[in-house]
Amino acid sequence: MSSLVVGPMLRYVDSTRASIWVETSEPCVVTVCGRWGTPTFAVHGHHYAIVDLEGFEGEYTVELNGEQVWPESDRPSRIRLLPPEGPERVMFGSCRTSVPHDAAHTATHGVDVLRAYARSGEPLPDLLLMLGDQVYADKPSPRMLEFIAGRRKPGEEPAKEIADFEEYAELYRTAWSDPDIRWLLSTVPTAMIFDDHDLRDDWNTSKDWRIKMARTSWWRRRVVAGLGAYWVYQHLGNLSPEERADDPLLAALRAGEGATALDEFAYQADAEPTSNRWSYARDLGHSRLIIIDTRCARQLTPRDRRMLDAGEWAWLEEQIEGRAGG
Repeated sequence: MSSLVVGPMLRYVDSTRASIWVETSEPCVVTVCGRWGTPTFAVHGHHYAIVDLEGFEGEYTVELNGEQVWPESDRPSRIRLLPPEGPERVMFGSCRTSVPHDAAHTATHGVDVLRAYARSGEPLPDLLLMLGDQVYADKPSPRMLEFIAGRRKPGEEPAKEIADFEEYAELYRTAWSDPDIRWLLSTVPTAMIFDDHDLRDDWNTSKDWRIKMARTSWWRRRVVAGLGAYWVYQHLGNLSPEERADDPLLAALRAGEGATALDEFAYQADAEPTSNRWSYARDLGHSRLIIIDTRCARQLTPRDRRMLDAGEWAWLEEQIEGRAGG
């Protein structure tokens, strides 16, 4: 029987539609409320789906091949569509480390604010913005280091860091599987963007940094895995249903091209940043939310360095002036 590995996560939401993202243990058909459904697609032995709902608000269920798997407890997940005038309450944060919530780790890492909010009983926001470093690929937790040690030879590079898609998948599962975090992400819409630690500290700081990393034996595999995992776990849910319908990579994955298509896309996105845009925009009633990629889209030319390359800057101007949608 199929089971949920990660999720459900409430991702794109507007005033009429909502999208539910999941990772499952095996291929299956994912259905929400017994009504809206889609088959999973596979990447590197993992299985994913994103289901779009139209005109629905309220408590929801998730079924895999017709068997209900969510909610797992008496704490229901709920879809709330955005008010036509836009969200009233937005919560944001970044740089969340996935460590135990005991006294020792609270002393070294601080209180997990996202978990504390989920447990607080405070009114839920209309939207949660996760603004980078959702995972730390270069500073794994002790639990992740045990996982790495169990599948690699001692001293295999990158030592004590994430190496491939399988380790990234476990990193995301660890980050989002705490029961309170999992519930919060199932019932509050989220928009996300990476920062450096999602890939590595100081990612794309300079041309010299890129040259240094390219000389290692492991960076190419790491950046391909990191950007591929980011697309699956974070970026896919940022897109509207229309944007996903036009996305050639998603079409290729649903056609069964799997790891080859994802890895080629991720390699190209790193080698030629203009081949893909991670930045995106959403119209939220009377406001426009613009999420900007200032890592992959940097211009690193010595003496002409820019946080955004020319193409990304032109896109940003269009969004600010309201000449284009997301």
